Amino acid sequence: MKDKILKQGSFFLLLLPFFAIAQSRKSVVLPPQPSGYDAYRMWSSLPQQRIGVRAYMRSTYDRGGGGYDASNFLFMKKEDENVTLDVKGNGTLWFFRANHWHGSPWHFVVDGKDNIVRETATADPADAVKKYKTTAYIPAKALPEPFAWTWGTTKGANLSWIPMRFSNSLQIAYSRTFYGTGYYIYHLYADTGLLANQTRPWNLQQVPPADAMAFVNRAGTDIAPTDIEKVQGTVQRDREHVVLATLRSGPATLRALKLTLPLDEAEQLERVRLKATWDGATEPSIDAPLCLFFGAGTFFNREKKEYLVKGLPINIRYNYAEGTVELACYYPMPFFSAAKIELAGISSGQGTIRYELRYEKQAKATPAFSSYFHATYRDFPKPELGRDMVWLDTKGLEGQQEWSGSFLGNSFIFSHNANLNTLEGDPRFFFDDSQTPQAYGTGTEEWAGGGDYWGGENMTLPLAGHPCGAIEKKKAVNEKDLIQSAYRFLWADLMPFGRRAVIRFEHNENVSQEHYESVCYWYGLPAASLVETDRLDVGNEQDERLHRYNSPQGSAVDTIESRYEWGPDAYPAHAWGYDLPNRPGYKEYMGKQIYPAQKEDGRTTAGITEFNIRLRKDNQGALLRRTLDYGYPNQTAEVYIAVPTGKKAIAETDWKKAGTWYLAGSNIWMTSRPKDELGKRVYQVRTSNRRLRDDEFLIPAVLTKNRTMVRVRIKNIPNRQGLYPGHPFPLENKWSELRYRIFSYIIPSFNVPGK
Repeated sequence: MKDKILKQGSFFLLLLPFFAIAQSRKSVVLPPQPSGYDAYRMWSSLPQQRIGVRAYMRSTYDRGGGGYDASNFLFMKKEDENVTLDVKGNGTLWFFRANHWHGSPWHFVVDGKDNIVRETATADPADAVKKYKTTAYIPAKALPEPFAWTWGTTKGANLSWIPMRFSNSLQIAYSRTFYGTGYYIYHLYADTGLLANQTRPWNLQQVPPADAMAFVNRAGTDIAPTDIEKVQGTVQRDREHVVLATLRSGPATLRALKLTLPLDEAEQLERVRLKATWDGATEPSIDAPLCLFFGAGTFFNREKKEYLVKGLPINIRYNYAEGTVELACYYPMPFFSAAKIELAGISSGQGTIRYELRYEKQAKATPAFSSYFHATYRDFPKPELGRDMVWLDTKGLEGQQEWSGSFLGNSFIFSHNANLNTLEGDPRFFFDDSQTPQAYGTGTEEWAGGGDYWGGENMTLPLAGHPCGAIEKKKAVNEKDLIQSAYRFLWADLMPFGRRAVIRFEHNENVSQEHYESVCYWYGLPAASLVETDRLDVGNEQDERLHRYNSPQGSAVDTIESRYEWGPDAYPAHAWGYDLPNRPGYKEYMGKQIYPAQKEDGRTTAGITEFNIRLRKDNQGALLRRTLDYGYPNQTAEVYIAVPTGKKAIAETDWKKAGTWYLAGSNIWMTSRPKDELGKRVYQVRTSNRRLRDDEFLIPAVLTKNRTMVRVRIKNIPNRQGLYPGHPFPLENKWSELRYRIFSYIIPSFNVPGK
């Protein structure tokens, strides 16, 4: 059963608002949030706190925990409508990825309207790689470069960063199921009144605006303002450590951080550490090797290209005429009193290092609305068998327990030995202590914009790339050429968090012991913007009484024994590219359990559930997190909020609708792998043993502000969607509730050190 401490904590959490330090009751105006191409126009606001915005990454991952991430579907409708994503709410789809042309024609059903997108190879997909030298989306005007790219350029994937707004719902379906893989990043909004641009839902007639196109096309160039303060100089390499600058003119934002290395000594300098410390902190927020910080695993440039990394926020450019390597980062980096930029581990040599720092003074700055820039380096010489690598866990970092901000992506080495099989590992990202990853991808090269290991080739795009590494080990020209690295920069699709971010990656189903290294970029303020103010343990009589829980059609308390989606339950008997049974020392691990099942109890209902929840009075909206049994399919409910009264019943007119809470699919799903590109879909029903799941719902501030308690009504809406035509899900559609955790959004309580 549930942990006793958890049950006792429920009562304590009920009292938290009364013990909280008094907050200012002044009216707070939150800054506007981007929701479309304004994310590129407003890029100076990247460090801004995204209060009331949640990011999710869904995909065609193998729900059984293995590596078969292709052709998995939530459910199937018509022959040419096989659903991979199904969302209800108000939000923006920021990113779409598919392997090559597979799945095309794709259905983007926005607020109920179907928009069909094709790709050049759709008409004749057999041997398309040999037939087509150039490819494009159809219609090309709706999905042009540099916001959308096809596999001819990316070396294996179709990518789109076209912002697709939806007001009520979004569904993505594949017409063909052969090798259909994909992952998608979207935001949901608690309060659409805070959006900077109230754009209409996306359709195929919308064309990206010229100014946004021009901006992204500037990737690889200096995109930062030039008419601002500047510090520049030269480092003579007679010292191991040097402070480039200490800026004491805050509040300000560092807009350009640029270094220039001598070309013939760049590889010698690639492991020099870049450090940045904001506002006199005891630990640096940036501490990373130069090569990885600027997007590559090494400065060895086999093909002598102009750009190793031609990114929008970060780039590495080779100036052969001047004999230099130019490094630049344009992620805005705010500070409020002082900033110190350093280099450490400098090797002796003849060539000098030049630097340029440009910063913009801020007449008015609200530190609590902003966040510091961080680049956190991790080294994994031999990853632990059976466990994900943790590339970032913000809890306790830099001496601070809680951080609020946004995850911005990473640069990483996935092999020092030209082994591309290491890419068979899924990304799993957990925000604010959720037990279910809010972001779950299909593989490591997919995360970095590739497909099929990029065919071993190198490529660089504004926001994703595989900049270095030989096509295969035997073709490497030296040891540096064995280093395989990739990058993924998040921009409009950044991932906000309110108290903690945990970024985990598999290492080939967690059996690879290659040498990995990573740098995670993130914005973070050492204060929470999301605080837990209550929790309800459904099935616990004391908790139900405290919260005035009422579910007239609710079931008796039932116990479920299952797992969360944390990776393989046991050491696998096989993995991509590995002959595990013959691997020295591996037989003792095979079949051993990694994640045992756990027990939870709760109820289900086909009707209405009501309960009270406690909030902070200074809340800026709330987030409900429900632990549930995912065996019940397509759980759908309308959520209403009211102010509790002393009366037994609340008048129907007093209930205000907060939205629709929907979780598509279940632990049972469809896999369809026909024999060839144009084959009709097949019907393989698969079942995962992972029925425990956490899911979230945003409550807008207009329904909670200045309230310390509200009453929640959850009204189950029957959903008859089947697995495929004529075949229903095994369990009846019901609302499952094992536990609720309630979080209040707040303005972070942060004061600049020393002020």
